[in-house]
Amino acid sequence: MIASVLHLSREDFQIIKNENNGVFDTYTIHKLVYSLFPQENETTRTFLFLYKGGNFQEKRIILLSKNKPKKPNIGFLESKEIPAAFLDQDYYGFEVQINPVRCDSKTKKLIPIKGKQEIARWFSEKSSSFGFEILPASLSVSDTDVVQFDKKDKKVVLAKAVCTGRLKVTNRSLFIKSFENGLGRGKAFGFGLLQIVPLYNA
Repeated sequence: MIASVLHLSREDFQIIKNENNGVFDTYTIHKLVYSLFPQENETTRTFLFLYKGGNFQEKRIILLSKNKPKKPNIGFLESKEIPAAFLDQDYYGFEVQINPVRCDSKTKKLIPIKGKQEIARWFSEKSSSFGFEILPASLSVSDTDVVQFDKKDKKVVLAKAVCTGRLKVTNRSLFIKSFENGLGRGKAFGFGLLQIVPLYNA
């Protein structure tokens, strides 16, 4: 897997915004990132991304991909391969921007989960399906909001939350799969990228 950071200067940001009729939103970022992987689309996507924002001088987008992104037409891209041993640890600190929804068993509609406590409970329950368990009292939920944007004249609204904490790997192969493929829904729009840091004294 390849970890990358796309750096956008203030000038880059303004150019991108001008090219999108004065708009810099989730769909703008989506199109920018997909332009780095011209051989892939929403069906064949083998990458994840997250808009990290930044300050007045620079914005950042982080990426995790199986294929190396091409050189961007705008911005500065840094890439490095992730060593396999990085995923061999038992404990990690983590952060992930997640789309907290559950599927109604009767209507099959996606229902947003609201409230930090409910989101924390839902994420804790889901963690085993990702190959890990969350260490007690370490989970924090923040930035609960909705992301709204227009995609081809259609209004898209996605629930958002950022979960941080410490985890213990319980199923190595499933954990690696979750790291590579992302967690939950909305991955085409910047959700699900699991950012992890090994913890050697958990």
